[in-house]
Amino acid sequence: MKSIVPTAALLVCTLLTAQVSVAACYGSGNFKTCTDDSGNSYNVRQFGNTTITNGYNPNTGSQWSQNSNTIGNTTFHNGVDANGNAWKGTSTRIGSTTIHQGVDSNGNIYSKTCNQFGCN
Repeated sequence: MKSIVPTAALLVCTLLTAQVSVAACYGSGNFKTCTDDSGNSYNVRQFGNTTITNGYNPNTGSQWSQNSNTIGNTTFHNGVDANGNAWKGTSTRIGSTTIHQGVDSNGNIYSKTCNQFGCN
């Protein structure tokens, strides 16, 4: 994967806002298991300001994980992609703008700013 961090960070943000397209989700508010339209499965656990997500692709057998912890207006993300490469980053919300920064699973630094008009 070339740039897992923005994708993974956006996945968790999407999961947290309940806008992800899924075939089915089971469980309580703090623990859910979901299967998406491609057959991938995700376990999402929330404990206070911490969210732990583990994903599995049955077609390839690959797995990935992400931990997110929110303190104030900043969410700290870290995880391991399907190839076993670690990544980390932050998402900071200031008004209607969110700044995503970090190091992707290939060791590349990234920075993206998003608002109601899109991302750059």
